[in-house]
Amino acid sequence: MPRVKGGTTTRARRKKILKLAKGYFGSKHTLYRTAHEQVMRSLQYAYRDRKQRKREFRKLWITRINAAAKLNGTKYSTFIHGLALAHVDVNRKVLADLAVNEPEGFSAYVKIALDAIDGKIPKVTTIEPKNVEKKVAQKQIEPKPETQKQAAPVKEKKATIDLEAMLVKDLKALAKEKEISGYSSLKKAELIDALKKVI
Repeated sequence: MPRVKGGTTTRARRKKILKLAKGYFGSKHTLYRTAHEQVMRSLQYAYRDRKQRKREFRKLWITRINAAAKLNGTKYSTFIHGLALAHVDVNRKVLADLAVNEPEGFSAYVKIALDAIDGKIPKVTTIEPKNVEKKVAQKQIEPKPETQKQAAPVKEKKATIDLEAMLVKDLKALAKEKEISGYSSLKKAELIDALKKVI
């Protein structure tokens, strides 16, 4: 049995790790064992910090919202509570962006929140497109042309007799009914041809 070598697979695996370690300091980007240790640690850091980055951005957004809320005479917790009472579903990322780039729009949200806390909760209204009710009524009254075609009466097809499946004696009996002359001396194929002309 021939000896199996794994040099190609091993080299590919090591090149993959060394490629990930490109740019590392010292022997961490040249020696495989050192590079492998550093790459594994780096991947752990990357996994951890992907989670922490979300927390850090949420902290930043809350800080910005709180600063803008204080400029409008309220605080963060009161502002968020008022928005919840007013059924305003705006996330903190958008609110923080409004606080930095559009202070007037943020002030409008603060007014809505404070009014909701005072008991002036706005009614939730749904905007419907125009002429929707008319279109629905027309669809209910006017049937589709396809349904009219389907509702039309279907002509019944006449039942056809399978002469080839019949026995010779049955063919002769049928030929007698159709008053075919000389049917008794005819063979099956000839009887079928004669009956096809009559039927």
